Parts: sequence; structure tokens; C-alpha cells
Amino acid sequence: MYVWARMARMMATARSRGPYSIGGESRLAFRCLPTDIDFNSHLNNARYMMLADLGRIDIFLRAGLIALARKNGWAPMIGGLQVAYVREIRLWRRFEVVSSIETWEGTSVIGKHRFVLDNGETAALIMTAGGVYDRRGRRFLEIDEVVAALGRSAQPRRPTEAEQAFMASHQNLRKLAKGA
Repeated sequence: MYVWARMARMMATARSRGPYSIGGESRLAFRCLPTDIDFNSHLNNARYMMLADLGRIDIFLRAGLIALARKNGWAPMIGGLQVAYVREIRLWRRFEVVSSIETWEGTSVIGKHRFVLDNGETAALIMTAGGVYDRRGRRFLEIDEVVAALGRSAQPRRPTEAEQAFMASHQNLRKLAKGA
């Protein structure tokens, strides 16, 4: 089962979390349910990706990107991700998915999703690379264009060493996939 009920709850409560500002966080609370687990009785690795999707959608919705994308024929897309699992999330355990837009360069935006246990420990960290595709123009948009279209004036910060390494790894994997 996909996370439709969780998505409906996130969308219904988006206003109560206020507008998303670049540099801020999306915080979504969950409990590990029987439909989330694998044979080890902990959160299934695929479920991490689905819950990170909800964090991204929350950001897009609260920033106004969903409405703008529909109006302009744009499609926010994820290009790749990397995950580090540090602690398991066992059945019935409470946790939060803390999502953020970290920075951007050109047409690529770097996102982060931290899975935080109810005791404050990080269970997993996901870094994502994505962009916004203009279906009519058949191109990926410069993220600065998207930020301006949202009526914001934010500037990206310089990527950290870890973010640079992630993007280099991501680009190398894309080259490998395209050549395979």
C-alpha cells in the first residue's frame, strides 16, 4: 500500500505548518506501521523513499511550487538520491522526517531528508538531486528562475564538501546509466 492516507493528512495539514521558506524545514511525524516493515520488523528501505517524497511534496506545496508547476506545465522531478542508514526504525516507533532544500546550482537542487527517532537520534539521511522540468519548453529550468517565479529572492549557498561529493557521484552514476 502506498502512503495515500499519509499524503492526504500531510496535504490537509499543510496550511497549519505555514508557508515554506527556502532554508527552512518540513517536519512530518510518523509511526512505523505494519505496512511499513520488512522481514526484520523495521522500516522497509523503499518506505524511506516514499516518506521522503512526502517531505518534498510538503515543501513544494507550502512553497507554492505545486500550483505554479500546474499553471506553467512544469514538473518537479527527482534525479537521484543517496541514503545512509544509521539506526533502524522498528515497528510502532515514532519518528519524524525532516526535509529541506539545501542549495542549488544551475538546474540542480540538493535536498536533504533526515529520519529522526523520538529520542532525537538520526536513523537515516537521504540526499537528493532534482530539478524542475518545463514540459512546454522541453528543458530543465534554472533553479534561480523557479525561485524568482515563486516571488522569492533567495540565493543559494556554496555546496558543502559532502554535497559536492554527492553531486559528483550522482553525475558519474548518470553517465554510467546513460552509457549502459
